[in-house]
Amino acid sequence: MKIKSIKSWSADLGNTKPYTIAFKTIDEVLNAFVEIELENGTTGVGAANPSEYVTGESFEQCKSALQERNIQFLIGRDIRELNQLTFEVWQKFPANPAARAALDIALYDAFTKFLGVPLVQYLGQKIHSLPTSNTIGIKNVEDTLREAQEYYERGFKILKVKLGKDLSEDIERIVKLREKFGKKFVIRIDANQGYDVAKTIEFYNKTKHLDVELIEQPLPAKAVDEMRKLPDEIRKAIAADESLLTPASAMGLVKPPSAAGIFNIKLMKCGGISQGLKIADIGLHENIDLFWGCNDESIVSITAALHLAFACSNTKYIDLDGSLDLARDVVKGGFILKDGIMTCSDKPGLGVERV
Repeated sequence: MKIKSIKSWSADLGNTKPYTIAFKTIDEVLNAFVEIELENGTTGVGAANPSEYVTGESFEQCKSALQERNIQFLIGRDIRELNQLTFEVWQKFPANPAARAALDIALYDAFTKFLGVPLVQYLGQKIHSLPTSNTIGIKNVEDTLREAQEYYERGFKILKVKLGKDLSEDIERIVKLREKFGKKFVIRIDANQGYDVAKTIEFYNKTKHLDVELIEQPLPAKAVDEMRKLPDEIRKAIAADESLLTPASAMGLVKPPSAAGIFNIKLMKCGGISQGLKIADIGLHENIDLFWGCNDESIVSITAALHLAFACSNTKYIDLDGSLDLARDVVKGGFILKDGIMTCSDKPGLGVERV
């Protein structure tokens, strides 16, 4: 079954809750989209939301890579050559992981729709449901508690709290969350590279009694050797995010002693499902737990990440809330969310439809 046509476009999906992390404030959600159509009318859709600060790929570069003249090489190709097609995408756009992700996701969506099975079933489903965390940006204590209350009322049981600007206030926010909510929430934190070794150890020691589940990327992305110097118990609780971009960086992280006990895999960092699978396999063979994250993304790519996460036996955590505060989207359907628990639908491919 050959690919008949392919098109791309972009849209600002809007953000109903602008928020701050350690290095920027998020107030718009620009996504690029790709749609592939097969000879029989079957379509597959993919989406991209690059993070320039993390990968060096700007939105304009992503859009440029996805210009139709650059992606016409897929027209006339047989969708059943999925692995070859995703390999060629990886080769053609080495500096554009988000653009690759959009194409990669669209190919997987079209292929599994052609087969008539959900993507997760094609990949081999190991997990059927998990609770996602919901993210609170860097805010003062009062605003943090207010937003946590909102999420609690919506049924979420896991918070991921963005930290990394002021250590004492960071600790206070976690203390106050536990004082107000007790054990009603699991708490994860993301320092977004805002700490050094000393601050990471201080944060860990002063919050150990508060049952923080994991600490995402406390040190700068390139400080992998510094991460290795942290005590064993801290390294086991660290999720490598900005330090983990590719299968090659995954292999670097697991060189003894392993720099982190958890891999945070994002399709926008690694370039899609095909590359995410490679990172997940490295984690599996090195006894590394998987934590699937996202940017502010369309339902399209969030759903793709969920299907892939549920196909990996070492998946332990998901943080796939990136579409929940969008003002609009280009599709409907996709993942199912109820009381903070995410599941995949039984519809073919990603189970999304254009609106």
